[in-house]
Amino acid sequence: QVQLVESGGGLVQPGGSLRLSCAASGFTFRRYAMSWYRQAPGKERELVASITSGGSTNYPGSVKGRFTISRDNAKYTVNLQMNSLKPEDTAVYYCRAGIDGSWGQGTQVTVSS
Repeated sequence: QVQLVESGGGLVQPGGSLRLSCAASGFTFRRYAMSWYRQAPGKERELVASITSGGSTNYPGSVKGRFTISRDNAKYTVNLQMNSLKPEDTAVYYCRAGIDGSWGQGTQVTVSS
């Protein structure tokens, strides 16, 4: 079955960077879009980046220019490079598989001084 395992979260100061990774298994990774979402306390889960099977990317205005999604089809991984982090980026970040909408367990990102 589809499995997604996120890693790379942690505590970072405002203005800092983090790189999240999502290791996928259980499906033919290269054929499907992948995405990253986040959920802050008391808020709905929101999309922060998506990438198609062909490598086209999409970002909401809140992260555009600061976050970069990429994929490595050989390694079955999708990454999220986050730069210029702000306190409002604090959330649990989730990976989602385009094949069936499966979610990973999430990784906590905290941006605080």
